[in-house]
Amino acid sequence: MDPLIIALYLAGIAHFGILIASATAPKALNWKVHLETLPLLLRQMFWVYGIFIVIMIITFGTITLTFAAELAEGAPLARAVCIMIAVFWATRLLVQFFVFDAKPWLTTPLYKIGYHGLTIIFIFLTTVYIWAVI
Repeated sequence: MDPLIIALYLAGIAHFGILIASATAPKALNWKVHLETLPLLLRQMFWVYGIFIVIMIITFGTITLTFAAELAEGAPLARAVCIMIAVFWATRLLVQFFVFDAKPWLTTPLYKIGYHGLTIIFIFLTTVYIWAVI
């Protein structure tokens, strides 16, 4: 099998792995307490934005697992989809490196492993979709 197609299947699976890790964020970051101090509209917006991100990650994973061979072929639409997904994950990496300050939250070895593991997955996803574009 084509190595790019294999990488795309792994990328598709990785999206769902990210969702599993993301499901632990509200408890790990104590959202209930911290969001309580925000006005209702801001709390609602926070949750809506989070849900939209989850929907996008589900969509990326589903499209990739369903159409890995087509994404690897490099048709214009496939390239456009791969560019969009690569930009999404590259932007997420930039935010992780230059915006988020996670150090106060990395209080246990498990949190540190999870944080760095997600960073590796974001790099992998960005790389795979750039590979599919070129």
